[in-house]
Amino acid sequence: FSIACQRCYQRIYALPIDGHHEDTMKRRLLLLSAAAALSLANAPAVAQSNWNLAAGYPIGNPHTVTLNQFAKDVEFATNGKIKITVHANGSLFKVPEIARAVESGQAQMGEVLMSVMVNQNPVFGVDSLPFLATGFDDAYKLWQAQKPVADRLLAKRGAKLLYAVAWPPQGIYAKKELRSAADMKGLKWRAYNPATSKIAQAVGAQSLTIQAAELSQALATGAVDSFMSSGATGVDSKVWETLTHFHTVNAWVPKNMVIVNLRDFEKLDKPTQEALLKAAADAERKGWERMRGYTDESLGILQKNKMTIVKPSPQLMGDMKKIGDEMLGDWLKQAGGDGKEIIDVYRKK
Repeated sequence: FSIACQRCYQRIYALPIDGHHEDTMKRRLLLLSAAAALSLANAPAVAQSNWNLAAGYPIGNPHTVTLNQFAKDVEFATNGKIKITVHANGSLFKVPEIARAVESGQAQMGEVLMSVMVNQNPVFGVDSLPFLATGFDDAYKLWQAQKPVADRLLAKRGAKLLYAVAWPPQGIYAKKELRSAADMKGLKWRAYNPATSKIAQAVGAQSLTIQAAELSQALATGAVDSFMSSGATGVDSKVWETLTHFHTVNAWVPKNMVIVNLRDFEKLDKPTQEALLKAAADAERKGWERMRGYTDESLGILQKNKMTIVKPSPQLMGDMKKIGDEMLGDWLKQAGGDGKEIIDVYRKK
């Protein structure tokens, strides 16, 4: 205790117990309250960090579910030292703005669709190369090859990688069945990253970049009538209200990654850092499991709402595979040594 606290206790126990027992006890209780207040005032404070996590998808999306569980796990694991508020559906920053917001310290944490960062470095777009990794197992192997390279690049930009979780495989939404790439010519195509823009260019579709939070409105107004995404995005945007067909081409398995501002991370003491990283590893494992299960569930929801699930024709698959091979070649030229490292490691696994 401080000297002031000690004096309080000395005064308490110096009070005689005499005939005025009730008054004496009241005075003791008052002095005990004062002593307790002084003790709390002089106790070392537990530093708490209130962090904002910017996210781009609706509250019910499996990615956001994983984020909210991660936030709870971090608060528990750090004994309340870190309290994370998840801002869903682009309410704090839009998807293309999140990485920069974290790197600059405007938000302590963020969930980023990895492929939107391809203009910063081509390495971030490897998971959007058509038919390089088309299922969860291959996508996870690709992530293991990509992770150390992505972490190095993020550190140079002032951020630290915590974890990444896949989306379900990407299919094609349209108002009709598409039998070949030629059937895609002239479609009003929603793009969300450079890869989907390149596909539109390759097939002769009209491309318009629209992020997930604005997709429902774009569909409702007719600004777009087709796009490539997962079953999860289709459910989020209630795509059945405007479109009728989903083609399960399983072109690629994109990922969202969760990053933290590097300076904020380095300010944490070692045990808190370790607790945060442990919670991140758990979130990655649970998130991949959740998305595996949600893939079939989301297709079921689409079917329940009268969407036609189309097994793609050999011609459409061949056309898309050709586009993918061309995009991989272009990507390897752009990504240089980092890109070669990722592909070499992936193909050895």
